[in-house]
Amino acid sequence: MQHVHLGRTGLKVSPLCLGTMNFGPRTTEEDAHAILDAGREAGVNFVDTANVYGQPIGVGVTEGIVGRWLAQGGGRREDTVLATKVYGQMGDGPNEKRLSAFHVRQACEDSLRRLETDHIDLYQMHHIHRETPWEEIWQALELLVQQGKVLYVGSSNFAGWHLAQACETAKARHFLGLVSEQGLYHLLERTAELEVLPACRGYGLAFLPWSPLAGGLLAGPGPGERRKVERLVERRKEEAERLEAWESFCADLGEAPADVALAWLLQQPDVTAPIIGPRTMEQLAGALHALEIELTAAHLERLDAIFPGPGGQAPEAYAW
Repeated sequence: MQHVHLGRTGLKVSPLCLGTMNFGPRTTEEDAHAILDAGREAGVNFVDTANVYGQPIGVGVTEGIVGRWLAQGGGRREDTVLATKVYGQMGDGPNEKRLSAFHVRQACEDSLRRLETDHIDLYQMHHIHRETPWEEIWQALELLVQQGKVLYVGSSNFAGWHLAQACETAKARHFLGLVSEQGLYHLLERTAELEVLPACRGYGLAFLPWSPLAGGLLAGPGPGERRKVERLVERRKEEAERLEAWESFCADLGEAPADVALAWLLQQPDVTAPIIGPRTMEQLAGALHALEIELTAAHLERLDAIFPGPGGQAPEAYAW
């Protein structure tokens, strides 16, 4: 597996990031550990989680599952680039959420305990928090870096101008600042091409797409648990014509739709590592197979016709 730099840093990560959101609610701990081991054996060294993952069982459950896997030793922690997130509601108190220095400090300590480690390689803000000034956010995160509890800082669900704001204020403080952005991006949702991807390119940030299969819509027809959710059933009806063309394209290619959706992301120049969220070993195997699929210029042109993007980056996409 060819590893790539995490943005402008010297750190190298696998071109697929193993997301753990299903661990606990949909995947047993035993199966989760087997998936993590299989991913590691295949060369996947990048694991992503979040302190809020585990619902509806309970926040923190998923970090605990990952932590117990790391604690098995055998080089698991040393080989893993471990990413988690801060922002979500972790309790009933008024300061048990968002990005205040108060919460960031406590949330980091709690994640370290659940993950059974002394440091987090990539600590990501799970969402923008407009009510906390950047001076406060950066001061809290700088302290965690100085203490050796965090190595790199990333963001998730930021708009392009939020990325610019974060990077410029960090630069003024002579701090490395953001090294990555984790955002929504797949064939059915290409809004990131307007401003988020250009901002990542301009500031040297890794871009990590989440929900690469659009919650299962791009995985093809099937009885999968997530595809039974009412809103996804309605979305499938709304997108019926495009999804039919998509599934026909994949059939012509002789590949599973889920694997082709990942292959498309892997060939986008601004994408560092799509975040896969396998519930089973079979899904992990499919994701790994996507690394072997080569889409030609003609294939990409056909996909652009089925799933047209916004027309390029802003402002040329909508103005002269």
